[in-house]
Amino acid sequence: MAGGVWGRARGAPVGALTLAALAEGIRASQGERVAAPSEDPEPEPELEPEAEPGSVPTNPPAAREPCSPPHAQDLAPEGPQQPPQSSREERALSDLALYTAACLEEAGLSGTQVTALTLSSALEARGERLEDQVHALVRGLLAQVSGLAEGRPRRAALRVLSSLALEHSRDVVCALLPCSLPPDRAAAELWRSLSRNQRVNGHVLVQLLWALKGAAGPKQEALAATRALGEMLSVSGCVGATRGFYPHLLLALVTQLHELAQGPRAPDALEVWAPSHRGPPRSHTSCTVEALKALLTGDGGRMVVTCMEQAGGWRRLVGAHTHLEGVLLLSSAMVAHADHHLRGLFADLLPRLRSTDDTQRLTAMAFFTGLLQSRPTTRLLQEEVILERLRAWQGDPEPTVRWLGLLGLGHLALNHGKTAQVRHVTVLLPALLGALGEGDVRLVGAALGALRRILLQPRAPVRRLSTELGLRLPPLLDDARDSVRASATGLLGTLVRRGQGGLRVGLRGPLRKLVLKSLVPLLLRLHDPSLDAAESSEWTLARCDRALRWGLLEEVVTVAHYDSPEALSHICHRLVQWYPSHVPGFLSQTQGYLRSPEDPLRRAAAMLIGFLVHHSSPSHISSDLLDSLFQGLGQLQSDRELAVVAVAQVSSQQVALLSRAQGCRQGLHFPSLRGSPTRCSRPPPIYPDSPFRRRSLAGRWGCPGPG
Repeated sequence: MAGGVWGRARGAPVGALTLAALAEGIRASQGERVAAPSEDPEPEPELEPEAEPGSVPTNPPAAREPCSPPHAQDLAPEGPQQPPQSSREERALSDLALYTAACLEEAGLSGTQVTALTLSSALEARGERLEDQVHALVRGLLAQVSGLAEGRPRRAALRVLSSLALEHSRDVVCALLPCSLPPDRAAAELWRSLSRNQRVNGHVLVQLLWALKGAAGPKQEALAATRALGEMLSVSGCVGATRGFYPHLLLALVTQLHELAQGPRAPDALEVWAPSHRGPPRSHTSCTVEALKALLTGDGGRMVVTCMEQAGGWRRLVGAHTHLEGVLLLSSAMVAHADHHLRGLFADLLPRLRSTDDTQRLTAMAFFTGLLQSRPTTRLLQEEVILERLRAWQGDPEPTVRWLGLLGLGHLALNHGKTAQVRHVTVLLPALLGALGEGDVRLVGAALGALRRILLQPRAPVRRLSTELGLRLPPLLDDARDSVRASATGLLGTLVRRGQGGLRVGLRGPLRKLVLKSLVPLLLRLHDPSLDAAESSEWTLARCDRALRWGLLEEVVTVAHYDSPEALSHICHRLVQWYPSHVPGFLSQTQGYLRSPEDPLRRAAAMLIGFLVHHSSPSHISSDLLDSLFQGLGQLQSDRELAVVAVAQVSSQQVALLSRAQGCRQGLHFPSLRGSPTRCSRPPPIYPDSPFRRRSLAGRWGCPGPG
């Protein structure tokens, strides 16, 4: 196979010597007396046969066979007993491997080319074991492969690596891993060459998987294995070699991301490598993400990658505080678009759920929770076993575990048949309602989301939820966390939509009481600084308008988007007409917002008080309440925001006018009102335009605003 190359190597460096000369050179270097080498460097054909696959190579003649360094048996006197032929051949190939390593590290370019061809042919023909020489050979290849010419010389050198990896995959991986940190172009080429060889890539991937799983935390070996996996999986067709351990590899990469996110260099994890970036990924996190993307894409999971990109899943996956959210998004995407691996993943997750390593255990819990959305997957375990595990999570002192357990209960109850839904909802509702009082925003958000999904079911327990939420939901409408306010308001809208039949016939049940108790927060939250909370309030008020047939939808939209005093006055006039007995409660609720830290809310509360007082009858409001309102509005006279001061002054006049209409009360002294009308006449309040920015959908849809 290499005869022509050997023939062209006359005058080349030491790497171009014949096999016989190689052996004699080794013995000479060891102080052994040898015969003069042949002048002709052309090797005998028997030393480098063109072996066919499966054929038995021909043993070379003893006279031409290179010898190994002196062993004990070599020093014995010659006699009828000779060393076995296979032992002599093994020593000869060992010598060849040793000399090849030296040539690759020290010889020039032409010597390296010839030696690579020679060793490639010898290894492929003999298939002998050369453990002691593997590391040296790999180091030599790594040092010289970048200088080899494209074509046959480079392919021959890479074939040497593949031949070694076929019998010594662990040694080859151990030799190459230290060269992958920092990233090395020659090492990357060697990994890709191993990936293209279908006889070798599976063995190498398994060794890299064990290297990745064997290190606890982001150790150097695990980081190097991650980069090597990224190089190998980027080669088209390599993912097919992961059949049989694909779930193991997927979970190992995701867990490695959790380790990196918790490491000291977590801030650079926010920079996720994108195809637009030039060169390889710059951080270990980016390299791990790219390896995970290649693993998914190579197995037909391109839609999983796309869904993760659209939902921001990759950025969540690499965040220190959002990793588990990213895992949940990844599992949901796989349930939707890569269900052929779900059973294997589910089975591999079970032992990890009891791991003592927190990152591995929490990542497995998040995956387990997400996979409960798949009904066929959950059939691998009895529902009672899964339910018992999720209940145990609910009692864990760690809020993260309770959060995952709550999500899992929701998936288990809402993704099964009607019978299972009825049975599991009875278990789920107490857990969800109890989580509404948690301090962790994830627990509250998960509970609100699960309750909304329950209400969307055909047989939703509307009356029971209306009763249970009567005391729990109103405080959440004013929660300090934007996401909780928006979700709680949306849950109220869903509850009204499902129970609108009972509201229309005038049932004075718990749902009607809940709606009236929530009217003031909904009206004021139209001016919420959080856009999501403001839009959620608008949507819920629209549901209430339809269910109770108010006919105020246009006014609600006008107040929400244009902060119109005329529209708000019309709403207050209708509320006073329809619910006169609730007006004192409306005013008391509104008074609490006068102390809000948000300027728009304080202004909106002062204006709402003014209109409610203006449209109310003197007999419906007590003097004590008027006194309290007057004092609250008076405190706003020194507000830092001039727009709030102006509105508070106008509303204070309306309170004073209503009190005068009731008659002078003892102990209540109003300031003189210049130009005030007669005692019974109460002109409507006139408020200045709002200086706060009004909500518009133009900017949200990427369209420029007017002007």
